[in-house]
Amino acid sequence: MSPVAGKTYPPVETRIEEEHVRAFARAIGAEPEAGVPPTYAAVYALFSTAVQLYGDPAAAVDFEHLLHSEQEFTWTRHPEVGEEVVAEGRVEEDVERRNLRFLTYATEVRSGGEPLCSSRMVNVIRG
Repeated sequence: MSPVAGKTYPPVETRIEEEHVRAFARAIGAEPEAGVPPTYAAVYALFSTAVQLYGDPAAAVDFEHLLHSEQEFTWTRHPEVGEEVVAEGRVEEDVERRNLRFLTYATEVRSGGEPLCSSRMVNVIRG
């Protein structure tokens, strides 16, 4: 069994900042005035917590051989600008098959203690 399978990382707080949301919207061709784009979940759910996994020596992620193969998000609702959210990441699975490592990472995001969003990504790492 992997040393990180089932490992949960500390919660990360993120404030949904208006200027960041507007810059993100412009970068993806969305209307900056329309509020938080659904894909902004990559910022508050994934990017805010994945650095913990990628920086964990026990996870030993080999970036030279990493392929981000899957990504999915599920929302209870979308956040509002100015809202404070808390994301917590966990390694769901870390298995090796045919010289390929499949590292599945999930994040649960809450606001005010209530579920907001969940994400799941799969990285494939060549051995």
